[in-house]
Amino acid sequence: PFLGALADPITQQANLASALPPGTDSTITFPEEHEDPRVSTAAGGLWGFIKGVAENPMVKSVLDKTKHSVETMITTLDPGMVPYIKTGGELDIVVTSNKEVKVAAIRDAFQEVFGMAVVTGEAAQSNIAPQPVGYAAGLKGAQERIDSLRRTGVIHEKQPAVSAESFIEELLPDKWFDIGCLIIEDPIHGIHLEAFTQATPVPLQYVQQAKSLTPEDYSLRWSGLLVTVGEVLEKNIQNVNRTDWHVVFTGMSRRQMIYSAAKALAGMYKQQLPPRTV
Repeated sequence: PFLGALADPITQQANLASALPPGTDSTITFPEEHEDPRVSTAAGGLWGFIKGVAENPMVKSVLDKTKHSVETMITTLDPGMVPYIKTGGELDIVVTSNKEVKVAAIRDAFQEVFGMAVVTGEAAQSNIAPQPVGYAAGLKGAQERIDSLRRTGVIHEKQPAVSAESFIEELLPDKWFDIGCLIIEDPIHGIHLEAFTQATPVPLQYVQQAKSLTPEDYSLRWSGLLVTVGEVLEKNIQNVNRTDWHVVFTGMSRRQMIYSAAKALAGMYKQQLPPRTV
């Protein structure tokens, strides 16, 4: 029968096969499929094509911007997601405290400088007076917190650690200030750095009260006072918290102060680290 030009090719082959004499080979063969020349083996196939595109600087820039946009959207909707998104990478820091005001401020600072960082906190003892007096006492307390964690095996002897200690100092005659000392110790790279928060004025009468409440024979008198200025302020001023009284006097919270100093510390630390090898 006549097969029109628009008839289905498979139907055409079936009709032709049925018209053949008996005993004639009616095997139907199909043309061999060839690989798409656009995805050649010379280019590594489809995976090689995708890999090549992904490594293109322009495409990579677009992907990075997309990732940043998604992260920004997530953290805008839920700011609490920031530590989770930026936790990771090669930097692993232990803070010698489990107080959120210190750990969160230092974590934010290091993640801001390094992009990604694992920052956790461990409670540590300073082994000096509760209210250190003077720069030397502040540095001693911060260092002792790191040393105590290493001695007790809470952290490895090579573990990079950041420690913070607040102290008071008479910077001008009868003018006292509260200052925070931050240090970072990285034994692997032989790095030891210090940074300080801004100085917060403390009214003289509260320092004198803290001194009067400390016995003359107090065993740790060499390093400071038995009663902190924060405790004195909490008792004398309404709605003041002993751990974050700074905001009442300056409008700036203690966490903000620690963050600023920690960011400077992280910046100095990053500069001293050896360049990464890819």
